[in-house]
Amino acid sequence: MKVEPLCDAVGARVTGLNLAQPLDAETHAALHKAWMDYQVLVISDQDFTQEEQINFARTWGPFPKRERYEKRAEKDTADKSIMLVSNIRENGKPIGSLPDGEMMFHTDGSYDENPYNYTMLFAIELPKTGGHTLFSNMYMAYETLSDDMKRKLANCTAHQGYYSGTVQRGQPVGGFNGEFSHPVFIEHNETGRTALYVSRLITTRINELPQEESDEALEFLFNHSEKSEFIYEHVWTEGDFVMWDNRCLNHARTDFPREERRLLRRNVIQGVRPERGRVDVAA
Repeated sequence: MKVEPLCDAVGARVTGLNLAQPLDAETHAALHKAWMDYQVLVISDQDFTQEEQINFARTWGPFPKRERYEKRAEKDTADKSIMLVSNIRENGKPIGSLPDGEMMFHTDGSYDENPYNYTMLFAIELPKTGGHTLFSNMYMAYETLSDDMKRKLANCTAHQGYYSGTVQRGQPVGGFNGEFSHPVFIEHNETGRTALYVSRLITTRINELPQEESDEALEFLFNHSEKSEFIYEHVWTEGDFVMWDNRCLNHARTDFPREERRLLRRNVIQGVRPERGRVDVAA
């Protein structure tokens, strides 16, 4: 197993692993350390069956309950633990979720009381252009805020809400997934580091601020967290398996041709309700 950083901001490429085979305890621990160090890992040249992907994903924690599975497009084509991120249509209907177009920065599951720790995505079919995934380092987004902004938001919470098929802010699509408020700054429960926990797609307001002030603060935070110096852009290749940590990353998707097929297979791992992060400012 070899780990090489992808850029200064976030991410590493891991080589020398066949994830379709069980990992021994030492290798699993080394992969976990790399994940905590780099937040997003790219492991190329994988060849998973659905069951092999599920077996690997289970080693990182429990799956969500998926109460809405009976209403999902994947119901007849994939396991309950799987989301198919796909624009492929059969009889005019997508076989999976989030089929088309650019998707704004967001954090998977942040609208839930107990958001997801991890997301894992395996590329099966890809368009010739577009459909890239951008990852933004929310540790860095927090750490580079001014002390004044940190003080202002230190004790604030952000309301999160999401409809199941939404890819653009203010354009809800699908059924309502849920809503919950979490601290603006959260503590990563494994590393102890503080991360900014808002996203353009899902965060609706800062509860403790008047509406106009909330809107201004959120727009500032969105723009700040999406600066290029915090971002790694992943250009997918078939066989890529990408693992990321939702507690310290936002991610987004670039546009791609609607007429070209795109199919990726996703697992998520259930987490716990995040605690407020420690805010360090100059005296």
